[in-house]
Amino acid sequence: MSIFKIPAREEVSPNNQAIFDNLEKAIGKVPNLYAYFGRSKNSLGNYLNLQNAKTSISTKEREVINLVVSQINDCRYCLSAHTVFGKLSGFTDDQIIEIRKGTASFDPKLDALGKFVLSVTQNKGRIEKEILDNFFGAGYTEENMIDVVMVIGDKIISNYIHAITGIEIDWPLAVIL
Repeated sequence: MSIFKIPAREEVSPNNQAIFDNLEKAIGKVPNLYAYFGRSKNSLGNYLNLQNAKTSISTKEREVINLVVSQINDCRYCLSAHTVFGKLSGFTDDQIIEIRKGTASFDPKLDALGKFVLSVTQNKGRIEKEILDNFFGAGYTEENMIDVVMVIGDKIISNYIHAITGIEIDWPLAVIL
């Protein structure tokens, strides 16, 4: 049980109340981790702006990034949420498990992406030349590389907030690897 409490709608700023209402309409609930971000007058909106910013990365590629980073950071909350979103993006359960390990044998381009994300995250950006060459060889560009790192940063933020707070997971639990 976390010592950190999820705020009710009435406990957050009017701006965050509006964001809660929009989340409720869009996905049918205010996920607990987002609700916790609502404790800050600015962070929830800022975080959602980062998550929803224009990018050269597809939704499917974004889920690869989210799953790999969350696995490395051992964030069961984000693994659980992104297992749901990964399935909505068209991945099977077996593919999601493989992606979490940083590979995607079923798709060469996503495989290069998974290996890139794994290396960048594990090595704090100090990536091996071969992995970088494979990333570009798979068709990714420098623009894509920058956008991938932005998504990695976005996911690290939520992984760390969950690691600190232990907020209750309100998604179907992802399997532990």
